[in-house]
Amino acid sequence: MARKKLHRPIAAMAKKIREYRALKNRPRDSQRFALDYETMRRPLTQKRLPVRAWEDVRNENRLFALLCRLPRFGLGRTVTRKSWLWAYDEPCYWVITKVKADYTAENMDHGRAWGYLTFRGKTEEEVREIDKVMYHDWRMVPKHEEEAFKKFTPVPEETIRYLPYPPLLRAMILAQWQKEGKPIMEEPVIDLEKVMASPLRRAKKKAAGTPV
Repeated sequence: MARKKLHRPIAAMAKKIREYRALKNRPRDSQRFALDYETMRRPLTQKRLPVRAWEDVRNENRLFALLCRLPRFGLGRTVTRKSWLWAYDEPCYWVITKVKADYTAENMDHGRAWGYLTFRGKTEEEVREIDKVMYHDWRMVPKHEEEAFKKFTPVPEETIRYLPYPPLLRAMILAQWQKEGKPIMEEPVIDLEKVMASPLRRAKKKAAGTPV
């Protein structure tokens, strides 16, 4: 017989107090992501940034370094990232809808932000928290350029219907056709529509079951 677990209210309360103190004493983002620009080290952890990030750290801005200069922390403004501008031709940006600044930070240049993400021309319907706000590659889109920046005409995606068989399988199919005496008038290819439809048909047949 299993031993009944005793309820220990004092131990439970002590555990909650320890968790609360750990939460209260944890370093803020302004302490975690503080940076000595001469040595390129984090004062809290003494970790050094990768050498390839030094140029961006000196020339680019963190998200809140931009938002703290604007009225209402830039609500409604559009921000993007340098890495997106270099990597994609389609527009990628965030539209700021909510900001929670860390008022204990110097210049209030740390905090959390939320918004609508548009990535490669596709806009998400739900608001979510903006990630990587501490990266030094954020850029503010000027108001008079927002309309042109967001303008995007989606290119219709090309759908591939047929694919060639692998060389060994192709040779086996051609040998089978030759053995059966079939004329080889065209190259054997894989019909993707039939391949994708087969599992659906099997699932429907399995769901319908066999009449008794």
